[in-house]
Amino acid sequence: MNLNVVEVYDWGYNKLMTPVVQLFATCIIDTLYPEIGQAVVNVLERAGMRVEFPQGQTCCGQPAFNAGQRDQARPLAMYNIRVFEKVPGFIVVPSGSCTAMIRYGYLELFAGDDEWLPRAQALAARTFEFTEFLVDRLGITDLHARFPGRITYHSSCHLLRGLGVNRQPRQLLAAVKDAEFVELPYSQECCGYGGVFSVEQAEISSAMLQRKIDNIEASTAPVVVSCDAGCLTNINGGLHRRGLPQRVMHIAEILAKQ
Repeated sequence: MNLNVVEVYDWGYNKLMTPVVQLFATCIIDTLYPEIGQAVVNVLERAGMRVEFPQGQTCCGQPAFNAGQRDQARPLAMYNIRVFEKVPGFIVVPSGSCTAMIRYGYLELFAGDDEWLPRAQALAARTFEFTEFLVDRLGITDLHARFPGRITYHSSCHLLRGLGVNRQPRQLLAAVKDAEFVELPYSQECCGYGGVFSVEQAEISSAMLQRKIDNIEASTAPVVVSCDAGCLTNINGGLHRRGLPQRVMHIAEILAKQ
């Protein structure tokens, strides 16, 4: 596929439209890792997309939702629905957890609501996780990225179990030039983050993280790739506290390198 000319069907229309996508940056990336957001933009533009960023977007509401505070999560969901109803195109999210919240959590929040459920369903139909969008929607697996060295991959929970996305990031990583991919032992085990879980169940979370770091050491890969900034933050923190040289990078940072 020519990465400079990509034709897509715009949501809600039956004719070919200008390939525009809306970036839902997520709170963690917006606050802590703007360089990941820029990498996502660079990759999408290389794939032929015009990327827009609705300034009004805010938290998807997942922390409140996961804590059982549905009354606090619902206004955030309504707000984001209103923001993205005003703009065209697919919505791309560099996070499995936030994508799962929009795709499934919003529908649960508005179950039985004749006004808001259809609006939540319309938003969910437009929303894709970053690697899912590249592989399943655009049909792109090779972005001509180049990253010399050994890498491994951590499967984040919401991405894998919530969305069923596992093949897509692996296909993208397999095409990265000069990269040697090694399998992470027990790659599908949780890193222990889980948002509020890491606070409410700190001892269990810490034990899970230590097991994950042991497996990273066993992989011998200096770079671990993740699709979620929450996992990235948690694992990098654990690596730092143990004085280990390995680091976790978001997949967009790998795919953006040439």
